[in-house]
Amino acid sequence: MQEELVAMARWAKATGARIVVLFEGRDTAGKGGAIHAVSSYLNPRQCRTVALGPPSAREQGEWYFQRYVQHLPSTGEIVLFDRSWYNRAGVEKVMGYATSAQVEQFLAQTPAFERMLVDDGILLFKYWLTCDQEQQEERLRERREDPLKRWKLSPVDLAARVKYEDYSRARAAMLEATHSRHAPWTLVDFNDQKRGRLTLIRNLLDRLPDTRVDPPEIVIEPLEKAPAVEEFTLIAPIPPYEVP
Repeated sequence: MQEELVAMARWAKATGARIVVLFEGRDTAGKGGAIHAVSSYLNPRQCRTVALGPPSAREQGEWYFQRYVQHLPSTGEIVLFDRSWYNRAGVEKVMGYATSAQVEQFLAQTPAFERMLVDDGILLFKYWLTCDQEQQEERLRERREDPLKRWKLSPVDLAARVKYEDYSRARAAMLEATHSRHAPWTLVDFNDQKRGRLTLIRNLLDRLPDTRVDPPEIVIEPLEKAPAVEEFTLIAPIPPYEVP
């Protein structure tokens, strides 16, 4: 599947396709790992991840979708959203960062917004990664205890622990309002994250058009003389790290 993803990127570049993939789900569901699995072998100049922080004061005064529009792909590009405009229907609603009127307006406008994207030729894929509360609790504890993952544990994550059912209700309302023929949602079970990543990637590849574009044949001719050795004059490399 990694090889098929590379072929997909080659196809997108050759045809000028624009691909947008949204990764949504609860805290700890596995969005970051899924995005890494999709993008790890792709050219970062072609495939980029968008993970926006809280909106600035200026952005709060803009049209809600405005700060996301500027990150949409140009021809031949792939954009992976680590959370997206659906923040408004999820964390902003549940945590009280958006008013009920703002959420209702978002749910009413989103199908039309996504229709414009699709009608303009963007290939839009929306994934929601599901995970049970028991798994969420285990992953939160793991983040707390692992110094390499502790940065992932935010005050919002801890506050959201007791709002599991609120998130479920918010998701149900979001799906009812924004699951459409032109921009359907796909739910993927991420209680087993490794299997979830495989399931998501397989689904994504199967839903793309025929992406066969043969790679160019590359011939590496032998050097005309013996390989050169690096030489230094003014500055030399620092001493190599001593492995114990």
